[in-house]
Amino acid sequence: MGGIMALQDFVEEVQVLGRDLVDMVKSLVHEGNVRRIIVRDEHGNTFVEIPITVAAVGAVFAPVLAAVGAISALVSKFTVVVVRTEDKPPSAGEKSAPA
Repeated sequence: MGGIMALQDFVEEVQVLGRDLVDMVKSLVHEGNVRRIIVRDEHGNTFVEIPITVAAVGAVFAPVLAAVGAISALVSKFTVVVVRTEDKPPSAGEKSAPA
């Protein structure tokens, strides 16, 4: 496997009904390893792309959820593309420095 640890992105696509879209986006944001959420309609058109940063989870996130709520009323089915980071925690030797 090698000694260098790299962050690797995993992309997952989930089909979601419009009425579940806001709840799904909310729960994804709080998962912690999600880097980006892309919401597309059933024809593959991107409605919104949400980069998840610490700032986005705070006050900035409320208008994003409002926008997601607005588009969820327009279309019955969505594909939510979730980009996750697989980061393996460093081993104990790398993490703690000698006191």
